[in-house]
This record gives sequence, structure tokens and C-alpha cells, in this order.
Amino acid sequence: FSNKHCSIMNCKEHHLPELELATGQVREALQCILHTILFIRSPGSVVPHDVECDGFDLTYTRIASDSNHNNMNPSSSNNTGTAASSVTSRMHSNVEKKVDDAIESFLRSLSQIGPELMSGCLILSFFERRASKQLFGLVQHEERVVWEQWILRVVVNNTPRPITNDSAAVIERQRIQDTAEGMLRAVMLKVFELTAGGGIEHVPPVIYEFEIRNSKCRPEDDRETVYSRVANMPTLIQLGN
Repeated sequence: FSNKHCSIMNCKEHHLPELELATGQVREALQCILHTILFIRSPGSVVPHDVECDGFDLTYTRIASDSNHNNMNPSSSNNTGTAASSVTSRMHSNVEKKVDDAIESFLRSLSQIGPELMSGCLILSFFERRASKQLFGLVQHEERVVWEQWILRVVVNNTPRPITNDSAAVIERQRIQDTAEGMLRAVMLKVFELTAGGGIEHVPPVIYEFEIRNSKCRPEDDRETVYSRVANMPTLIQLGN
């Protein structure tokens, strides 16, 4: 018999700055953030792979997939490696799929908070598995101990972008792009700040795993977002005066 339990005692929580994005920007922005954290927190040695964003003027580093690794180092396929590196390699092989699946699930779980606005929270958790036997060894008890969580609230703006080439439309498109890119940079800087100055005493010295899940935002957070947007709406651009 087996029994599974999840514990979050002594878990370190990192709350990242809120991110507001247009619908077409969400996937790449979340890939940028999640892969960066996973690269920094990866157990064991990894091969880095730099990715240039298509929709943002940003480059981030992620764990290289098996195909990227083999392309950069063809001789690696001939090395058997150690048992530990084999375990680490298997863990890293499905990182890209887990991230992409989590983002798609997140997009399906968004809640409506206003006209053309939807929101959701993404939680990246790191945990280790601890197994013990009880009742004279008849019951296998497995505990997933969460030791760190990264919490990101995302607002998705479905407002159609202006598509004409007049001055007002060009200015508005640039404003939307600059705002989103500035918020993404703020999140990335916070990640670097927390990992560089937050210490690693809570990181276990064993192979650990991660999961990404969705969570509903608190109603008061949604109300605050709507009120803040109304209060901080930019003044209308007056052209031709």
C-alpha cells in the first residue's frame, strides 16, 4: 500500500510583480520567466541555451533540450556518463513540454475581471520526495515537501490593437509594446534579485522536481486591478491641434 502527502512547511514564497500582456504576448513572456527560474534552480549540471525573444527585445537562458545539446556538442551522444547525470538528463528532457502544457492550461483557466480583461495566477513549485515505511513496512508513505514557490499574477488584455498606420495608432501600438516589455523586464529583474540575494540555505542537497499549476486570483486583487486601470488611464492624444 502507498500513501502520498504534500507538505509546504518552511516553504519560501516569492511573489513576482504583476504582469499585464496582450493575448499574443502571453506564451513567450511566460516561457521567458519560467525557463529562467528553472535554469537557475536546476539541480545538477545543465547545458545553457540562449533564446532571443521574437516579441520582446530580450534574451534569456534556458536548459538546453536534448536536440539542442546534441547540436552544440555532437560527441555527447557517444558518452555514457554517470548514473547521476543520466537521472538529471531524464528530468530535464521533459522541461519544455511541462512548461508549454502549463501555459496552455493557464490560458484555459483565466477568469473574466472586466471588459476585455482576464486574469490568473501561475505557481511554480519546487519539491523533493521523501519516502518512509510505516506499519512494519507494509505501508509506503511518500511525502512531497515543497521548499520554494514562485507566484506570478497575470492580467491578459484582449483589447484589439489599432491596425491602421495613422499617427495615433502607431503611438498606441508602441505604448502597448513598451508597457508590456517594461513589465516583463521588471519581473525578470526581480527573479535575478531574489535568486542572487535570497540565499540557497533552503535548497535541498538532493535531486528535486518541480510542478506548475494554476490558481484563482483573490477577488480583491481583481478589483484593485480594475480600479487602478481606470485611475491611471492615459490622457487622450490630441492630434491636429
